[in-house]
Amino acid sequence: MGVLFQQALTCASPAIPSKGTLNRAIYIKSANMSSAKIKEEKSDLGRKRSVTVEEELGAKVAEKIKKMEKRDRMLIKDRSSEMAVLEEVFDKSTLMTIYDFMNGGEIKEIYGVVDSGKESRIYWGIDSAGEEIAIKIFLTVSAEFRKGRLPYILADPRFKNVRKNLRSLVYLWAQKEFKNLKSAYEAKVRVPRPITVKNNVLLMEFIGKNGVSAPLLREVELKSPERTYRTILLHVKRLYRGAELVHGDLSEYNVMVFRGRPVLFDFSQAVSIKHPNAGQFLMRDIENINRYFEKLGVNVIGVEEAYRVITGGAAIR
Repeated sequence: MGVLFQQALTCASPAIPSKGTLNRAIYIKSANMSSAKIKEEKSDLGRKRSVTVEEELGAKVAEKIKKMEKRDRMLIKDRSSEMAVLEEVFDKSTLMTIYDFMNGGEIKEIYGVVDSGKESRIYWGIDSAGEEIAIKIFLTVSAEFRKGRLPYILADPRFKNVRKNLRSLVYLWAQKEFKNLKSAYEAKVRVPRPITVKNNVLLMEFIGKNGVSAPLLREVELKSPERTYRTILLHVKRLYRGAELVHGDLSEYNVMVFRGRPVLFDFSQAVSIKHPNAGQFLMRDIENINRYFEKLGVNVIGVEEAYRVITGGAAIR
């Protein structure tokens, strides 16, 4: 409309506008109406967009709150899990045992967990002389223990008149590992040096440095796989001939490599060579070691020949 008034005022003659002028006027009017409509539509769209943005923002905030609530629930769950683990490991009896070790100077400080399993936790610690130690705490509430470990004790001639309540079995299991380690160490098998044991707490040499455990055999790229293989078999032979023990669970998971040499560990299930299943356990140990080193391209000794060498006194070259 404004454009039409301006055109009327500037017109030199009161003559009837031509068809072209009318068309231009209609076009301009139409354009202005379209412009107004567009502005109105834009305004509506703006309002809609504003509502949409508000809804999106609201949804985002709601989602964020939801995530925060979930995170908080997870944190509470994690803290609850941590507390449950602490209560599982450090029951009253275990705390008193550790307290006795601290009073005796065997333990000065206890730090973090370096290994964790269904039956035990191993902590890194320091003794009164500043030496690194491994503190192995056997769980007195492990549901798996009675089922999985009882046969290793009952058939072992070194342990008679065994009380079958769980706590007594766990204490006996800790004693068993200490005795096994001591016998192996005295037979010059490379194992963590045992220090002492009381109830369900076993102290031994820490294999590693500054709280970092030595890597497992399976985690190391060996410079000489064949030499490592022969060294492990030599230790198995010393274990059998010198300590009169069979490891019973030997594999790449129960051998560490420290300063380039293999260290056998986890001796709780090791049995006397007089155990009725000792031969079967030894064969299984040899098979496990052979299988692993065969994958590394080592020309391994046959299982039966290795068994004969270990038990019969033949040299391992």
